[in-house]
Amino acid sequence: MKGFPDLPPIWLVGFLGLNWGIAWVIPGNPGSSFLTLLSWGLIWAGLALIFWSTYWFWRRKTTIEPHHTPQVLIVEGPYRISRNPIYLGMGVILLGAIIGRGQPACLILLPFFVGVITRRFIAPEEHGLMQAFGSEAEAYLQKTRRWL
Repeated sequence: MKGFPDLPPIWLVGFLGLNWGIAWVIPGNPGSSFLTLLSWGLIWAGLALIFWSTYWFWRRKTTIEPHHTPQVLIVEGPYRISRNPIYLGMGVILLGAIIGRGQPACLILLPFFVGVITRRFIAPEEHGLMQAFGSEAEAYLQKTRRWL
């Protein structure tokens, strides 16, 4: 995978593709109009959370790219509730897509997505925060939940 861009949106697209593929091979029941509405509601809520979270990177004039040294510790906006609202938004999008495809077996993808994102991005980012901001980051990490 040398040269492959290791970015969270690419992982999300991969898991969305797995969801689609599994639901294509093992067709589910897309369900009622309520489930369709719920699916789209979750997808839009996830997108809104991502946009709200990225706004704070722009506002604080720091990079949003993972694997870079953090310049600013963002603790405002959605970061008061979750240390990782962008990744949470991606998980909500995946959940909405799973519900929309109607294959309950695809729910197993959600914990795998959380595991991949935690291992590849969150853990290194938290380590970087500790290195860059010391006790200020430690206090934030102890006070604010990782996901929700």
